[in-house]
Amino acid sequence: MSMTFPEQFFRRQDESADANFYIEPRFVTHIDDSTIHNLTGFYREQIPPGVRVLDLMSSWISHLPEEVDYAHVSGLGMNDEELKANPRLSDYCVQDLNESPTLPYASDAFDAVLIAVSIQYLTRPIEVMTEINRCLAEGGQCIVAMSHRLFPTKAIQAFHVLSPSDRCQVVAAYMGESGMTDVEALDCSPSEGDPLWIVRGYRV
Repeated sequence: MSMTFPEQFFRRQDESADANFYIEPRFVTHIDDSTIHNLTGFYREQIPPGVRVLDLMSSWISHLPEEVDYAHVSGLGMNDEELKANPRLSDYCVQDLNESPTLPYASDAFDAVLIAVSIQYLTRPIEVMTEINRCLAEGGQCIVAMSHRLFPTKAIQAFHVLSPSDRCQVVAAYMGESGMTDVEALDCSPSEGDPLWIVRGYRV
């Protein structure tokens, strides 16, 4: 059953071109150290060595465990300098998914696709999630990590007004609309620090 979101759901305070907002690099982290530790630990446990990874909406840090070797890690983000500085990326490209949600990758190209603390900026998330599903190999997983921090002018209205559990349900709905299955929401928050909610779905 298809879900219809309210008209204002994807509106933002600042509807100007995202390319202008991201033109200057931001070499900062958007969650604190304990939350990063938990996210990296989740990746370590849930993403096997030797697989193909796409870090979507990437930046200068991917939060992947340093000691684990993957077949390759592709990155797609908004700022060339940030992506160039990311030591985990085998290759990268700059693309505004709100302008062009079609991913520049072949079908079945990845075993894991990651979106870390960025899902709140997508204005066409179902189109992007459908593309993620296309690019995943059979049995591949999409891992969306969320916290409570955001750039307020660029986050969609839903993430300003919904509770954390409702945000997780919304992201789960994105995945369901794309055709992903076995979608689950997990609270991986540290005892102290920023919260960490993970929503995961699979291509079956």
